[in-house]
Amino acid sequence: MIRTPLRPLARILPAREKGENPDAIERENIRLRHEAMRDKARRRAEGRLLVLGTMFFCAFGVIGLRMGILAQTEPAEPRTSAAGAGILAQRADIVDRKGRILATNFDTHSLYAQPQQMIEPEKTAQRLVKIFPDLKEDRLVRDFTGKRKFLWIKKKISPEQMQAVHDIGEPGLLFGPREMRLYPNGTLAAHVLGGAGFGREGVHAAEVIGVAGIEKYYDERLRDPAQNHEPLTLSLDLSVQAAVERVLAGGMSIMNAKGAAAILMDVHTGEIVSIASLPDFDPNDRPRPLVQGKAADSPLFNRAVQGVYELGSTFKIFAAAQAMQLGLVNSETIIDTAGPMRVGGHRIGEFNGKNFGKLSVSDIIVESSNRGTGRLALQIGPERQQEFLKTLGFFKPVDFEMIEASGGQPLMPKRWTDLSTVTISYGHGLSSTPLHLAAGYAAIANGGRYVKPTLLKQDLPQQGERVMTAAVARASRDMLRRVVTSGTASMGEVPGYAVGGKTGTADKPKENGGGYYEDKVIATFASMFPADDPKYVLVVTLDEPVETSGDKPRRTAGWTAVPVSSEIVARVAPLLGLRPAIEPAVLPDITLTSFSDGD
Repeated sequence: MIRTPLRPLARILPAREKGENPDAIERENIRLRHEAMRDKARRRAEGRLLVLGTMFFCAFGVIGLRMGILAQTEPAEPRTSAAGAGILAQRADIVDRKGRILATNFDTHSLYAQPQQMIEPEKTAQRLVKIFPDLKEDRLVRDFTGKRKFLWIKKKISPEQMQAVHDIGEPGLLFGPREMRLYPNGTLAAHVLGGAGFGREGVHAAEVIGVAGIEKYYDERLRDPAQNHEPLTLSLDLSVQAAVERVLAGGMSIMNAKGAAAILMDVHTGEIVSIASLPDFDPNDRPRPLVQGKAADSPLFNRAVQGVYELGSTFKIFAAAQAMQLGLVNSETIIDTAGPMRVGGHRIGEFNGKNFGKLSVSDIIVESSNRGTGRLALQIGPERQQEFLKTLGFFKPVDFEMIEASGGQPLMPKRWTDLSTVTISYGHGLSSTPLHLAAGYAAIANGGRYVKPTLLKQDLPQQGERVMTAAVARASRDMLRRVVTSGTASMGEVPGYAVGGKTGTADKPKENGGGYYEDKVIATFASMFPADDPKYVLVVTLDEPVETSGDKPRRTAGWTAVPVSSEIVARVAPLLGLRPAIEPAVLPDITLTSFSDGD
């Protein structure tokens, strides 16, 4: 740094010659020097402040970003786990309403290899293939003799397989502890339980997570240590579920059906005591989803909550109930069902071309008249029909404790015309799941309140929204009882248990949207029992049934779904604690012939 002298001779000498004071020059130079020093110090301080400000800005930016990330994440309780593992493996049991095990845990082992520690890799591969036939020997040899340092062989093995691997005596084969999910009842309630698999995995632990059904819906609850591993208690009854599945499988076979579903629901609590879908699977060995074809062809497809179908004439009771609720008719009001009837340019006909003429509202349901139901629907009108069906839950998926239930979105017409109003009144033009139908019939059975179906055990009845008066519900139940005693569901009568219900046979729509099949139907019977004071609703649906005992094939619900439903009621009613109503036998006449005071 070059310092400027305070008394430079170049200025001092001329100043003296002029008689000026040289000290003034020194003072001026001192002032300039101090100003330069002050400016330099100011620039240094400003630079330091800038650096410090930048550092604070970055620090607060990082903190703010982290706070934003935390604000966007889902809140979760802290989990405890074994030291060093970092994987929460334990999972709570699932039990039925009586505490019987539906899903539990089983300690087993995994098998892995460290090829660099192997002594005889080729011989080891040969012996492993004998223990695990699904393994490929050439692939194992390639992996064992390559550069890999770690190799999973089996994620879970049985104790017998573990012993067989031990007997190989290969130091490069090692075992890791595993906890796997076990379903001791096999295929029973498979669609409800869904299944579980492995999430995060380590050598010494593996995370068991739900992959479908209630296992996935309540995954966090089943894995939460704060629950103290309390079992999840379902509304299912294991004995009833077994009986329903057995009868449904037999009926599906006898009726040559492609698939079947059944739902048994408590009309007061909303508890699903049994829910079945066939074909089914074993959750212990859950099959892979289909990669091509239709989803309904997979055994993983749950027809009870995912299957969206036109449910046919089972809908007719809703039209009759709404018309009575609005005061338009009563059960004895006469409706002219004679043809012809055209709505929106389309002809409305009856099954097999029948012409019933004038019928009471009750007889319209008993005879299952399309034109009679359609004329009731036209009196109701499109707007009011939509509102009523909405209160019964037919406009959205059922809020149900199965992950698959969210896919059961009803299909409705884009434009709700008069024609839509008529066809929907007898179950065509609106597609829904059997679970929707069970909830709708439960409202009629319990006196007029909509109750939400649930898979969890309940202690008290639900006080749902009232959708119809008790009188209308009672009149509707009387009509459904007559359907069984003198209508299309005569095969539905069960000795000792009065049954009321409605049949429904709907043609299946073609996959490409081009009309309906002539020889494929969805047959449904929605029933309630005991009819005089209903406690349960049972919905049975068969996919493409054909009854072939007669001269020609019969596909209607009265010949297919109704007999299956009748057999289910006969089997499960005693299991549900319902005592049969036995008519007293007629006693023979007794004539008193003698009398003694001593007797």
